[in-house]
Amino acid sequence: MREIGHHSLHHSDQEQIMGIGSHVSPVAPPPFAAQFAEVTVDVETGMVVVDKLVMAVDSGVIVNPLTASGQIEGGMTQALGYAVCEEMAYDEEGRARERDLKDYHIFQAHEMPELTTIFVETFEPSHPFGVKAVAEIPMDGVAPAVGNAVFDACGAEINANPVTPEKVWRWLQDRKAVSMQTGGSNP
Repeated sequence: MREIGHHSLHHSDQEQIMGIGSHVSPVAPPPFAAQFAEVTVDVETGMVVVDKLVMAVDSGVIVNPLTASGQIEGGMTQALGYAVCEEMAYDEEGRARERDLKDYHIFQAHEMPELTTIFVETFEPSHPFGVKAVAEIPMDGVAPAVGNAVFDACGAEINANPVTPEKVWRWLQDRKAVSMQTGGSNP
């Protein structure tokens, strides 16, 4: 065993074979995705709770499904903050009001909605393994999906991120006021 251990560390007749290689695609084929959100909206306060996020993504051949789904879920998590709570606000003197993580809300694990990743595998011919990127695509669709889900839930059309309770409440109040002025029913 001692001799095997000694030789396994290349102490005699040491020869090592090393090789390196890389591939740079001549094109940068984009992944494609569709994202969906399920929300609950409290129409009295404007509070939006995202209950579920689903992303279906065509990112070529999935080499490592666990890592790829982790990348997608991590991106959706980051984008969720941009969609509903991460906002820089400034006081009347131009100073940031959010100076720490107490005031600048980032989702904690227990606050996260259910996340689902669906891979629609295709073969990308410009890559030797047929893959595409998954790093940035999850950031693109969360805010629009949440905004559309809020619109579907209560009619509030919020076109500026994040979809905060204040924005939803103000939109609903404005619609209520317009409706009362025109003699219509509440939205």
